Amino acid sequence: MTVVRQTAAESAAATGRRRASFHTLTVDEVRRLTDDAIEVTFGVPTELAGQFDYLPGQYVALRTTLPDADGQPHEIRRSYSICAEPRSFEDGSSEIRVAIKKDLGGLFSTWANAELKAGDVLDVMSPMGAFVSKHGRDGKPVEQNVMNSMNHPEELAGEPGSFVAIAAGSGITPVIAIARTLLAAHPETRFDLIYANKAAMDVMFLEELADLKDKYPARLALHHVLSREQRIAPLLSGRIDAEKLQALLGTAIHADDVDEWFLCGPFELVQLCRDTLAARGVAPEHVRFELFTSGKPDRPEGNIGRPVIADESQDTYKITFKLDGLQGEVTSPTHARESILNAALRVRPDVPFACAGGVCGTCRAKVVTGKVTMDENYALEQDELDKGYVLTCQSHPTTPEVTVDFDV
Repeated sequence: MTVVRQTAAESAAATGRRRASFHTLTVDEVRRLTDDAIEVTFGVPTELAGQFDYLPGQYVALRTTLPDADGQPHEIRRSYSICAEPRSFEDGSSEIRVAIKKDLGGLFSTWANAELKAGDVLDVMSPMGAFVSKHGRDGKPVEQNVMNSMNHPEELAGEPGSFVAIAAGSGITPVIAIARTLLAAHPETRFDLIYANKAAMDVMFLEELADLKDKYPARLALHHVLSREQRIAPLLSGRIDAEKLQALLGTAIHADDVDEWFLCGPFELVQLCRDTLAARGVAPEHVRFELFTSGKPDRPEGNIGRPVIADESQDTYKITFKLDGLQGEVTSPTHARESILNAALRVRPDVPFACAGGVCGTCRAKVVTGKVTMDENYALEQDELDKGYVLTCQSHPTTPEVTVDFDV
């Protein structure tokens, strides 16, 4: 490793982008939401409050060690959206709330739902993510708003707007934080929410959504769509397919004068909504989306970097990366088709990542020299791609030498 001149702190001050890093936080409360979902509240002490400022819609990565199938300790990282609007207390401390829904076969979510309790400690990464409202921000990047407007929801939307969210299951987690904040920010803002679940017993934050509707009866339209329960309105019964989505957009909500759309849920639903909105002429810059899975459950997860042996007698790529003011180098065999993230993790275990599946965007970096190819991208927007940003978990070198910068 060689030290470069600008430190990470100086870089953050200059760019407004915070360095993703883990901090150990204590669980203050675990609240049961449904039979298979919990809300977890982490206390953030005063000295760490600045590390956990966030915008509604962002997420945190949680890290812990659990035994694998063979009983061996295994580091696990999972990303969860923050479900509460930003707030701080008189003493300067704050809190982070996330919802964890038990997934079939999910090691971390199953453990959390069964065993996590108040007083436990977990490593929590500083909030990240671009699934946030950009309404009224004058084109400022998400990171600049994160550094400048934290814990002041009234500053996040200076003008009224019309917003629509379509969420399914645990996709409500970031959406409820966004809805609360935008509705509170301006007395003329309108928010329409279509929320899909299997049955009423599966609806997360049911009471909170009802309270929000009571608080803003004329400005919040709430439509629960249940796929396995019959509702009085046929439109609100059954699975959301292309036909039902067109009907919902045509009758249930004000779809013609929407400033921003928020889509959050499984890959199939989000992609259906994106395609449908594009066909209706909605500009992609007005659509925010976030996936909780990439639709590829068989993909490997890179928790610490898979083993790769570089043989100097074979052809290799030279990968140089800048992180937290330090420059690192690693060689990667061309035959291994190793991702840049995996290669960097082999020599520097603190390289930021969470999902390793192209969904969360934690491992974002800018290509400075050389070229790469990116397999999947469900996290970066077009303007980021145009500026040279890539997801390192999905990126592979295509030139003999590649340099990426995690700090910019």
